[in-house]
Amino acid sequence: MYVPKHFQFKDYTEQIAFMKQYSFATIVSIKDNIPIATQLPFQIKEHADKLFLSSHFAVANEQANSIVENTSLVIFSEPHAYISPMHYDKEESVPTWDYIAVHAYGTARIINNEDEKTEVLEQMIKTYDSAYLNQWRELSDRFKKGMMRGIVAFELEVTDLQGQKKISQNKTVIERERIATYLEKGDNPIEKSIAKSIRNLQS
Repeated sequence: MYVPKHFQFKDYTEQIAFMKQYSFATIVSIKDNIPIATQLPFQIKEHADKLFLSSHFAVANEQANSIVENTSLVIFSEPHAYISPMHYDKEESVPTWDYIAVHAYGTARIINNEDEKTEVLEQMIKTYDSAYLNQWRELSDRFKKGMMRGIVAFELEVTDLQGQKKISQNKTVIERERIATYLEKGDNPIEKSIAKSIRNLQS
């Protein structure tokens, strides 16, 4: 990831928190020299000083065949906002976009063990739909095994973590105040999130 000095995002604990907050991410890998990508919900787990991401593909998704031998990239991003030059002191300024993103690189392993595969799926349910967990556990083994056959579960060990937090750090306090105030006036919760991050720079 290209990260200008102003926008470096290196705090590991904050990176992990960001990934957990915006855990519906995009996994990108290479197949026959062509990038392929899938949007997936992820579990983020730290264990023995290592970071692991787990999720699952639909069994028909060809990308599942490309994540074992090659490094994959998982992109976590969400809050972003267009920033107009009208907020800047200098009239001859260019428009830009503020955003936060974390890129996780690593090689994955396919989970074939049935108990481990069940654990991955149940952890996903606990995170995203805990109210459904009891219903899931009451379902017939036939149904659950059929569901398991329809997915390819995997775990990716992160070997490199890169972040960028571009929230107008290169602007003056007054300019950032204008930007945050403008973004807060709208109805877009994503833009409001960026405004909050900009204000945190001033605290």
